[in-house]
Amino acid sequence: MSVVVIGAGLSGLAAACHLVGRGHDVTLVERHDAPGGRGLRLQRDGFTFDTGPTVMTMPDLVGEALAAAGTSLHDALPMRLLDPAYRARFDDGSQIMVRHGVEAMRQEIADTCGSVDAAAFVDFVDWLRRLYRVEMPHFIDANFDSPLDLARSPRAAARLVRLGGFRRLGPVIREWFRDERLHRLFSFQALYAGLSPESALALYAVITYMDSIEGVWWPEGGMDAVPAALATAAAKAGADLRFGETVTRLVLDRRGAVAGVELESGERLRADAVVCTLDLPTAYEHLLPQLTAPRVVRTGTYSPSAVVWHVGATGTPEPGTSHHNIHFGSDWDGAFRALIDDQRLMPDPSRLVTVPTLSDPTLAPAGSSVLYVLEPVPNLDGRVDWARERGPMRERLHAFLGANGYPTDVVAEELVTPLEWERLGMHRGTPFALAHTFRQTGPFRPGNLDRRVPGLVFAGSGTVPGVGVPMVLVSGKLAADRVDAYLPGRGGAAGAAGRARGGRR
Repeated sequence: MSVVVIGAGLSGLAAACHLVGRGHDVTLVERHDAPGGRGLRLQRDGFTFDTGPTVMTMPDLVGEALAAAGTSLHDALPMRLLDPAYRARFDDGSQIMVRHGVEAMRQEIADTCGSVDAAAFVDFVDWLRRLYRVEMPHFIDANFDSPLDLARSPRAAARLVRLGGFRRLGPVIREWFRDERLHRLFSFQALYAGLSPESALALYAVITYMDSIEGVWWPEGGMDAVPAALATAAAKAGADLRFGETVTRLVLDRRGAVAGVELESGERLRADAVVCTLDLPTAYEHLLPQLTAPRVVRTGTYSPSAVVWHVGATGTPEPGTSHHNIHFGSDWDGAFRALIDDQRLMPDPSRLVTVPTLSDPTLAPAGSSVLYVLEPVPNLDGRVDWARERGPMRERLHAFLGANGYPTDVVAEELVTPLEWERLGMHRGTPFALAHTFRQTGPFRPGNLDRRVPGLVFAGSGTVPGVGVPMVLVSGKLAADRVDAYLPGRGGAAGAAGRARGGRR
């Protein structure tokens, strides 16, 4: 059966790979000239910038999508493990390296924080693994039709309760460790969920497991290699990838079910089902203007945003700099109150600096560096006038780089604020969609179906299971499962074969 996928971001590419592997006739339409979605590659003055995610975790999820389309992760997307995964620097001048492997990280904690916290780390890892093993198959890699579906896995839900998954993350981490630096190191991931550690559920420690325990990887050629590999695999398996074309509306039949899409050129593509990966509010505004978006899409709590400064500079960082570097501010709780409660800039911000040229010097001219500098900021509901704040923000980031041993002779740059995110189609200027509050998590998050439009399936960070590279890859597979269920007897046999080839989790 014919399926159109709108958008060549990671969720759309994953959906395309799973669908074509299950025997569907897949056409993927992307308005940009290359795959990558919001993570398109930018080249300027000899520097190459990956403008999307910089932290690659859980590569097996990419491998699953590639395998569904008949391609091997090893052959299509060679990667190497980053060790350390992060260098964490604190306001007192100290630092902790996030090392790969339990024993290596235990020793790092022993050397920097003491033997008591080092011993606690071993049990902490065991807790994280048990949390992951409960969450992944039952609550992440699963479609829900309503909150009542939680009852289909009562034992898993009970285990999650016993593990403390519904407590708050910050207090749970403090119970594990004495050193305040470890409290920050193992709870900052709450920001990925759009929350402070004090308000995020402890079940989001699964993100800590994904990067701090399973490891952070670097794809050969940079992060752009991930969507490129998925696109190549989908095309080899028979998908038709159409770049530089924009879908302007859904074509519906007399029943109101999907019958295809119409492109900006006026061409119509027939389809039995459509997978849409646009940010949900954007999808309803532009493709479903006749429908009122679900309440949570219209009035839900959206995550903070981020300013990202892409910098190409002459020179290299000081010795000891890692591929990923987290610089923690001093006032941890105050920073979150400012960002999330008051919706203003953090007075003492924590920042991420990624230096991909430490892993691949070819991304910059000889003797130069590419820097990715990220600072969490309020979304456009906040109290920041970005027309005025853009210049001062750049100057603060420039001063921060100089004070922390990074090169500052800027040759090429691109500053992305919430205004730019909004222009890219991201509601309220945040690339992180709806925050993962309890009422916007799991079966309470906007579903990947709108039953008013049969045959339409959503994928991406705004729907289940949520935000982050692993989650959007899963969302693409969940969308493919929905298409199979909608087309019973058509994609069913092919779907079973595709799942067998892809090694369904």
